[in-house]
Amino acid sequence: PGGTLRTRLCPGLSRGEAWLGRRTESLGELPAPGPSISVIPSGVIAPGVAVTIRCQCQCEARRFLLHKFGNPNVLQDVVLAGNVAEFPIHNVSRRDAGSYCCYYHSKSDPSIWSEPSDPVELVIAGEGYPKPNISLSPSGGVSLGGAVAIWCRRQSQGVRFVLNKEGRHFPPVDSDGFGAVFPISNVSREDGGSYSCSYHRRSEPFTVSYPSDPVELVVRGEGPGSASPFPAPSPARSSRGSVPMGRSEPGSTLSPDPAEGTPGWGVGTESLGVPQP
Repeated sequence: PGGTLRTRLCPGLSRGEAWLGRRTESLGELPAPGPSISVIPSGVIAPGVAVTIRCQCQCEARRFLLHKFGNPNVLQDVVLAGNVAEFPIHNVSRRDAGSYCCYYHSKSDPSIWSEPSDPVELVIAGEGYPKPNISLSPSGGVSLGGAVAIWCRRQSQGVRFVLNKEGRHFPPVDSDGFGAVFPISNVSREDGGSYSCSYHRRSEPFTVSYPSDPVELVVRGEGPGSASPFPAPSPARSSRGSVPMGRSEPGSTLSPDPAEGTPGWGVGTESLGVPQP
């Protein structure tokens, strides 16, 4: 009595797609905080391995529900005694790739459901996706305050490249048919380190290639070593001869289309190094 029926949805899910997590919220009552969610192992997952999606809350939860973007049904429902729920996927495949979130309700009041967790992405390595090549221009290192271009190459139409570096996130860049370039200006010490790149079809953002071999960016000196902000690299070679490549600035119109979606893999904490198939 006197309560208001609220609907909690996973981020990115429409009301027609998501399970309607109904909870009765008394006027003025704060919602229960959402749980945390993670995928184990993290990063890009090889098909056929075992994966666990783990949900946890700082509470005494009685029941957790797991949802996947685009699926109108509850995937799994776990009743437990503690505050951690594990949802196993024993033989992961491309159909399991996607964005997940979870909810819980407390022991003290089963009618009250939590806010959804933040989404987590399960990213699967695509079979038949040859790994890309990566190179630096200039290749011999760059001075502090200078500029460098990181080139990712794979001749393929309709794909989007992602640059991977531990602790960093770079906006994805659409391929021009032969690859993409990620320019870095005003280089700092923090820009130094190991980089790799991956790609995925724009229509399958959660199925990606294995990463390229890593390339090391060496930052040295006291200041810019070249007056040219982006030295022109040698054109990429293919079996058909020389092919010029365009370049696209991160954050431009080639950044991901929210309607298509681009996974947050590699964001903030992880590179995408995984065993080769």
